[in-house]
Amino acid sequence: MAPPELLLALRVICDLHGILLIADEVQSGMARTGRMFAIEHSGVEPDLITVAKSLAGGFPLSAVVGRARIMDAVEPGGLGGTFAGSPIACAAALAVLDVIDDERLMERATSIGDRIRCRLQSFETQSELRPIAFVRGLGAMLAFDVVQSRAGTEPDGPAAKAIAGHALELGLVVLTCGVFGETIRLLPPLTASDDLIDEGLELLGSALSTNG
Repeated sequence: MAPPELLLALRVICDLHGILLIADEVQSGMARTGRMFAIEHSGVEPDLITVAKSLAGGFPLSAVVGRARIMDAVEPGGLGGTFAGSPIACAAALAVLDVIDDERLMERATSIGDRIRCRLQSFETQSELRPIAFVRGLGAMLAFDVVQSRAGTEPDGPAAKAIAGHALELGLVVLTCGVFGETIRLLPPLTASDDLIDEGLELLGSALSTNG
């Protein structure tokens, strides 16, 4: 996660030199982190925000949100694209915004995140599971690192890849990333029930098992 201090420093530098601060919220936006946009956790106000992915619930749609002085600076017809303004995708996005509001998905993201974080922290202490560390995240956007030894910090990318493969065999899709491929990321649907979240965590525990 980007430290708030870094984002605050970037805001100061951008203001000092007349640079636009752009927040990439393509994956972290739309209530994923417990706020509509992840940068809200820092208190920093960007000049532009890019959004996509969850914006239209699976329909291909992206958007740029920004300060009026910037967005209105372009003359009519100055912005365009081959697929810009798809009526169906725009309707889907409006429906997504209604669901986020009606089902209180920002609060739900926080609840899901707390549930997953608690379980991941319990995984850290279980000797029969592969060692993991650095459980982190905002809302329902979480990650942890697979490491070479318990209480250690050396990354284990091959083990993370094996865990992701085992999870897939069990019916659970997780993502790997990180400099050494050591990080496993969890991004569950915000509309998932507690029972479904718990089922996924059970499968993840099985994938982490050294006996599996």
